[in-house]
Amino acid sequence: MRHDSRLSRMLHVMIHMGHHDGVMTSDMIAGMLDANPVVIRRTMAGLREQGYVRSEKGHGGGWTLAKPLEELTLLDIYHAVGEPSVFAVGPAYDMPGCLIEQAVNATLKDVFAEAEQLLLSRFASVTLADIARDFPNR
Repeated sequence: MRHDSRLSRMLHVMIHMGHHDGVMTSDMIAGMLDANPVVIRRTMAGLREQGYVRSEKGHGGGWTLAKPLEELTLLDIYHAVGEPSVFAVGPAYDMPGCLIEQAVNATLKDVFAEAEQLLLSRFASVTLADIARDFPNR
């Protein structure tokens, strides 16, 4: 099963941006992530719409942070990249008339909703600067 890595990839990019002097072009970012520059521009546009990055067009243009890493949380970036699903597992709908499947799904929905709220609460408490402080130790 393929995982949605948009959050992780954009956290990676933004922390690099926080430690990079000057702008980073879509081509630079794409090379760093082994991705297509068009995909990078589309994803970065969502971050720009939220006011987390700025872009400058033309020769010498590129992307820069609009806010310091200390003011950006995991939750901010999670929302900006489209709130990807945080779980790879979920209810099954193979036999919608089965009372057992209904009971299983109702329980899973409740448990997943509670777990997701805990995760998002934790996302809100972690800044990109917190992550950036850790990388020199690796």
